[in-house]
Amino acid sequence: MKLETNLQGRLRNTKLPQSKGLFPLFEAIINSIHSLEAAGIGPEDGLIKVIIQREGAPLFDQPKDATTTSSSEPIVGFKVIDNGIGFNEENFKSFITLDTPYEIDKGGRGIGRLLWLKAFEKVDVVSHFLNDQHGCQQRSFQFSPKGILKYSIKDADDQENRNTIIHLRGFYKNFRSNVPRTASPIASAIVEYCLWYFVRPGGAPRIMVIDQNEGISLNDLYESLMHTSASIDHIHIKGIQFDLLHVKLRSTTSSNHSIGYCADDRLVQKEKLNKFISGLHGKITNGEEFVYMCYVSSSVLNDRVDPVRNTFDISSDSGGLFDETEITWSEINQGVASKISGHLQEYIDQINQRVQDRVHEFVSKKSPRYRPILRHINLNDLNIDPKSSDRDLELILHRQYAEIESQLLAEGHDLMKPQNGESLQDYQDRISSYLRKVEDVKKSDLANYVTHRRVVIDLLKNAINSRSDGSYAHEELIHKLMMPMQIESSEVLQDYCNLWLIDERLAFHEYLASDQTLSTMPITGSKSTKEPDLLALNVFDNPILVSDNSTPPLASIVIVEFKRPMRNDATQGREKDPIEQVLDYLDETRKGGVRTIQGRQIPASNTIPGFCYVICDLTPTITKRCYRHDLSITSDGMGYFGYNKHYKAYIEVISFDRLVNMAMKRNRAFFDKLGLPSE
Repeated sequence: MKLETNLQGRLRNTKLPQSKGLFPLFEAIINSIHSLEAAGIGPEDGLIKVIIQREGAPLFDQPKDATTTSSSEPIVGFKVIDNGIGFNEENFKSFITLDTPYEIDKGGRGIGRLLWLKAFEKVDVVSHFLNDQHGCQQRSFQFSPKGILKYSIKDADDQENRNTIIHLRGFYKNFRSNVPRTASPIASAIVEYCLWYFVRPGGAPRIMVIDQNEGISLNDLYESLMHTSASIDHIHIKGIQFDLLHVKLRSTTSSNHSIGYCADDRLVQKEKLNKFISGLHGKITNGEEFVYMCYVSSSVLNDRVDPVRNTFDISSDSGGLFDETEITWSEINQGVASKISGHLQEYIDQINQRVQDRVHEFVSKKSPRYRPILRHINLNDLNIDPKSSDRDLELILHRQYAEIESQLLAEGHDLMKPQNGESLQDYQDRISSYLRKVEDVKKSDLANYVTHRRVVIDLLKNAINSRSDGSYAHEELIHKLMMPMQIESSEVLQDYCNLWLIDERLAFHEYLASDQTLSTMPITGSKSTKEPDLLALNVFDNPILVSDNSTPPLASIVIVEFKRPMRNDATQGREKDPIEQVLDYLDETRKGGVRTIQGRQIPASNTIPGFCYVICDLTPTITKRCYRHDLSITSDGMGYFGYNKHYKAYIEVISFDRLVNMAMKRNRAFFDKLGLPSE
């Protein structure tokens, strides 16, 4: 009993991704190529025309009036016209028989026409073919999900003109929106998909893409795309031969080097080559630029392709069960990539050298912290684009640094355990190798810290310069650069404090408060109601208070006051005199009694040594206040210092220029070692 086939059911079970809306057109073109071959028509005499049908355009083959519609109008269909053998009895019988083995030797699977109805509402066919008994006949019909409609066959009016027209009509919007809107990229996509037919011995027939009055010869396009002649290579994986077609394209819309896996002389699946070979980013330059593509074909790919040629039924990994016999994608990719590496070795070496130069330049000039660990990194394995931005390089190198650090932690846990069969010399070598790597990582940490200091100094230099409108930054900006505001030292990480700009010793303290009232500080018993303006609640005049030792006899208090760059309004009185302000803060702190952070009272706290710093520019009014307080000028003329015996306090007025210069001098040796500018 003969089985019945339900066309609509078959269509439901036929899958076509929306991203592959041109596949039905590709299948129609390949059918036309086969039709020409079946008729014995050589490439020089064969002709295939692909006509783009747009919304609002008349249904004729080659419009003479280009103004009838615009090339920006939506594409609603395609016509594929060839002068091949046509729909004779044998071909028509094959067409109406699903899953026919006809043309299986050419890769035909008998379902290509189903793809037509996945992306288009219907297909009109008009074919003029030769019949041995009746001469030239015309067979026409409509192919739709309902089957064959409007069928007719008759003697052709023109007995000499043999051609077939496949009109794909009613392009579904979900497919149409995912294909190029203009003729040029459509033509390029056809060449890419049908490339085998162009590079094979004998070449492809003439193929024209026509959009209104624009005509593109795919044969000319192919010639313009080719950088050099394609070459063929072979590899064997588990006894199976794979044929590789090496193609260098001079100009293409894509800059990605690719592997194209083919079945039945059709492109099925593309992979970016840089997934398997590091460094292949962008076009390769060799006199002129080109993009490399490798087309891979094999009997196993023909056998394992799915019916609609979207993918292959090949496991990513065998899982060990059939390792000896079953071929996997990982093995195929590895074998193909290895062969391609040899083919492109000259260019890969050049790219790897550019990567080396780019990374070393970045590390030398921008991020020297990574210099100590470079010898532990194989840059060729990192797939770095030589044109990578500084940000991208920083992220890549930071990931490598983190990975090396993680490896060190893991190795450190097992370091003291001798391995089975390990000799004393091997053990000592392993210890030495580990310690060298640890040393390099620590060097990297130090380099990162020194680089950070250089950036902070640059930020300070920028902050004290005048703005484009002639104004200067408020002291709040300077304050935040040194230390975040309204917090205690226990609330902030050391990395966010830059008090080393003033004095390296400020990093060592028991308690540190920034921009807080004396009454809220646990080290003082001061009451803010007594003199509420001691800290001058002005956000630009708030101090930093430091108690730098928990041992009572050695306790000292440091007070730092920032002023706006180029501020020139200092006058007598604690409201306007920054020197009086810091002395007042010191006096008020002592009166309330000073305790350790644990709450222990410090004996004779009213005589605790005080160190008061005022950070400001030496404007005329500030200079005058320094003389009134009997302060001496520094040897470089950029600051004042002195001791106030009544307050038992050392006072230093530091100009912003002196602050920057001192920080640069203290760090100059480190900057020079890392190759950072010291000025």
